[in-house]
Amino acid sequence: MEKMAGNPDLVTPFGTGPVTSSVSLKTPASEYNVHDTFRYGFKSAKSDLTPSHPLEASEANFAANREAFVMQSLRNSQGLHAPLRLEMERKMASKIQRIPPLESSMIALETLLGQDETISVEELLDNPSDSPVLVNGRAVMEKRLKMF
Repeated sequence: MEKMAGNPDLVTPFGTGPVTSSVSLKTPASEYNVHDTFRYGFKSAKSDLTPSHPLEASEANFAANREAFVMQSLRNSQGLHAPLRLEMERKMASKIQRIPPLESSMIALETLLGQDETISVEELLDNPSDSPVLVNGRAVMEKRLKMF
């Protein structure tokens, strides 16, 4: 056995030079062009699909693009404080909730987002998770406050 030139502590077997590997760990396919499930998880068919129409990707990001446009136009017209203040108000409104057994309507947040004047499918067709459930409110509050 002989020692490697770069690091005197590493020993290579049978006097061969430094060991090199031709397989890169960054590629999701092995040398046989098969997906390596153990390293990279299950392969998703959805990731292989391409959008069926050029506008599909744009429509998927419509809300985020509109929000960025509104914030940029606020910044240009009113200054830096306007988008910061609006974002601060939204964060405060998202934290306002009722006590645990009662569902919060988040009406303040909906008003700030401009969603209070629209009717969505979820509002017409009742969501099963919104069904009334009888819960001991005191026990839920004690658990939330870690009073057990």
